[in-house]
Amino acid sequence: MARSSFTLAAAVTAALPGAEVVGARALTSDGDGRFDSAVATLADGRELAIRAAGDDAAARELAEESLALRALTAGAREMLPFQAPTYVGETQVGTASALVTELLPGFQIDAADIPAGRGAAMSIGAATAALHALPASVVRSAGLTVRDAAGVRKDIEDLVDRAAATGRVPARLTVRWREAAGDDDLWRFETAVTLGGMQASSFLFEDDPDEGPQVIGVLGWRGLSVGDPAEDLGWLSGAPDAANDVHAAYAETSSRATDDALRVRARLHAELEFARWLVHGAEMRRPDIVDDAAALLESLADGLRSDDLRVTAAYTGGVDSALDVLDRVPDTAATAIDTSMQTDAYRASDLWPDEDDVPSAGRDGADAPADGAADDDRGATDAVDAAGGRDDGAAGVSGDEEQETQDLTEISGVRGSSPGSSRRTPDRQADADIAPEDEAQRAARAALQRWTSSSSE
Repeated sequence: MARSSFTLAAAVTAALPGAEVVGARALTSDGDGRFDSAVATLADGRELAIRAAGDDAAARELAEESLALRALTAGAREMLPFQAPTYVGETQVGTASALVTELLPGFQIDAADIPAGRGAAMSIGAATAALHALPASVVRSAGLTVRDAAGVRKDIEDLVDRAAATGRVPARLTVRWREAAGDDDLWRFETAVTLGGMQASSFLFEDDPDEGPQVIGVLGWRGLSVGDPAEDLGWLSGAPDAANDVHAAYAETSSRATDDALRVRARLHAELEFARWLVHGAEMRRPDIVDDAAALLESLADGLRSDDLRVTAAYTGGVDSALDVLDRVPDTAATAIDTSMQTDAYRASDLWPDEDDVPSAGRDGADAPADGAADDDRGATDAVDAAGGRDDGAAGVSGDEEQETQDLTEISGVRGSSPGSSRRTPDRQADADIAPEDEAQRAARAALQRWTSSSSE
């Protein structure tokens, strides 16, 4: 039997001795039928939320949230750009345990109604990134769950096996999930402090006349742990308009390393919510829950697109993002030093020929290159002419005339090439005029000698 708001409000005095309750009203959110909830108004104007558990599972959730909220020290709260509920106390309402917290202001937006663009979507992304930036010590010091990537992966594999064992999961989904669990590329990520599965209802907003709705509070802390940040983004499957902007704002404000598999794992976690519901029903011996979960899984299997739960690119940031990172690296004296070998590709035998095969003049470095080197120079000249667009009918090459990939180390402008080393001719006078070429050869030999004699080889 549901408890009245007045009964619940009266119980607040047990959790907060000396409190004077002057009003009570129903708490319309964060209850979902498993809790009896109310708002108690105190004489000093404060409003407190009280929730009483409706069953043993709800009681465990309240205990978990109580522990998590107490783990949020004043220092941790200062790091967050939003409010989290403040723990007030715990009490009993009849035989049921109850948790009392301060009521946070704000309104909620259903996932499907969150619009794209500036406002709620971008604020959610930034708020989620700030949560994931909390130090892991917040969780460890409270004795809460800490999992690494391998632990998260193992939990996924166990869940898939338990769901499949019910016989109510479509084979297509079982195969899909097991392939994802077996894909190493998905499970290379940096763990973070998470809420273990946020929802759209986790966010409380305040309307800003210029920026639109902004996140001012976050609810649902019972799953506070260290784990997969993608778990907190799985709910975006139900927010098609906002999903891209939430992910973009998250990536932009996050201080963490780029995670190319984040969105794929988020989709996987969202799908596995149905599997969790199925397993819960089976463990509770509730045929109604099992049937409901099985129907949801059938609908999911029927509605799957042809896409796989795979990482589609090795790096999604793009060249521009990489250059942006480089631009943020401060200049130092060391960055101005050229430590290259002035060549992109070489053969050790070319730089260190057998002594018997090199004329004495060649060893002194004062004479012209050998015939083989001259041939190489002519080949490099031809390559430059072709790359430079010389109009000799090179616009098209027949299949019989197709050439292998050319060595571009001699072409001016290629990374690692030395100035003045391109378009060398076999003319002895021209070679004599290009002194830097001899310098480059000596530098290359010296660098190679240091490299081959290094103890780190």
